[in-house]
Amino acid sequence: MTRPLSRVGVPPAFGGSAPAPVSAPAHVPGGGGRPDTASAASGAAAAGLQAVLLDMDGTLVDTEGFWWETEVEVFAELGYALADEHREVVVGGPMSRSATYLIQATGADISLGDLTVLLNSKFIERVERGVSLMPGARRLLTELAAHDVPAALVSASHRRVIDRMLVSLGPEHFALTLAGDEVERTKPHPDPYLLAASRLGAHPGRCVVVEDTVTGVTSAEAAGCHVVAVPSVTRIEPAHRRTVVPSLEEVDLPFLRSLIASAH
Repeated sequence: MTRPLSRVGVPPAFGGSAPAPVSAPAHVPGGGGRPDTASAASGAAAAGLQAVLLDMDGTLVDTEGFWWETEVEVFAELGYALADEHREVVVGGPMSRSATYLIQATGADISLGDLTVLLNSKFIERVERGVSLMPGARRLLTELAAHDVPAALVSASHRRVIDRMLVSLGPEHFALTLAGDEVERTKPHPDPYLLAASRLGAHPGRCVVVEDTVTGVTSAEAAGCHVVAVPSVTRIEPAHRRTVVPSLEEVDLPFLRSLIASAH
């Protein structure tokens, strides 16, 4: 299938929602990964692709709606109604920024720390009732593992949320996982993707990032990675080194390798 690459710019985004299985992958800090990570990266490098770095909420798991519903519910309990206009502002980024924004927007009398605890706890309660993987997610993760292409889960969600999601995603699919509360600066800064690539021994320019929000795309592109955008809530335009697809069902290993090959 052909996916032409357009060259259209994208504006930076503001903030977003947050957010131990057996054989859980190593996570940062602490490094690690599958024992054969280095050899896998070396094998993948022959085709140009060294690693695939994947966002979680809205990209692999169908939870972006959960975050907004959680935020609405928590603020309702605090006595405030969240207008829909706030949703696009808070989608896709770190908990600290989205929570700070919502406190400022509503004037709620609650600290950032207390609100973060409430949001994470309420979100995990929702996840415990069941979460669906995005169409094509499990097939893609299985394909990457079968071909020894290192995959990293890079999320702005906190570690406790990621660990719960790994029950559904399968920890064996990831060489490492990186949470938003494990880096000093998370998305839209480049730090998470730079750190993930470094931990895998990969060059950012030979990594493909899969993201669903402008905040995540901004982070990945600032790190120098190729991007496949699968928009969830907000529109994302194609651009140089950025391909937009409607679903992960459009993404497979030959396609990912072709993105790196065409740039080198």
